[in-house]
Amino acid sequence: MRPQRQPFHLHRDPNLASLPIEDIRAILRAADPLIATGGRTLLTKILKGSRAKDVLVHGLHTNPCHGYYQHLTPEEVLARIDWTILNGYMQVEYAGQLPVLTYTPLGWSIEMEVFADEVVRGFDALLAGTARPYDLLYLKDRHRGMVLRILEKVQESGDRKYVPLLEDWAQLDYKKVQQEIRKVIRSLIDRSAP
Repeated sequence: MRPQRQPFHLHRDPNLASLPIEDIRAILRAADPLIATGGRTLLTKILKGSRAKDVLVHGLHTNPCHGYYQHLTPEEVLARIDWTILNGYMQVEYAGQLPVLTYTPLGWSIEMEVFADEVVRGFDALLAGTARPYDLLYLKDRHRGMVLRILEKVQESGDRKYVPLLEDWAQLDYKKVQQEIRKVIRSLIDRSAP
């Protein structure tokens, strides 16, 4: 006999007609480490700011959106998560018998922007407080579209201060990413040349 899939039920809250874009971004960012592995209950815990064992063991308390909805009840947090699902930002799929969250193309495009902005702010912090070589190993094996968007944001800045950081990143990553990094370095240098 095959094990039964764990059922889930999305709830449409009649008092929740819409969410501000900041809330949508926070929910999608909080969901990032759970995509294809975790579900609505664990996402509720992250957004609520829980210090439950499953949150701590998986390091989810370090998520930048941990506690974003600490002022709401778990039911109110879940209603907002369900709103993002019902409105096409995330979806629920099954991994074996368990329902897990995945991004829709719309949700992924928003999360990619949020994460890329976060990485570039992290670059600024690295440059302000750390000496070379910069530890950028966390960027290796990231989604290629995400990496390209980060590089686009650095290139759009036109700021040559990123060149040493990009050089260190290129030492760690795969050839295709190295090629893209070198293009951005050349662009930044060419822009700042007299």
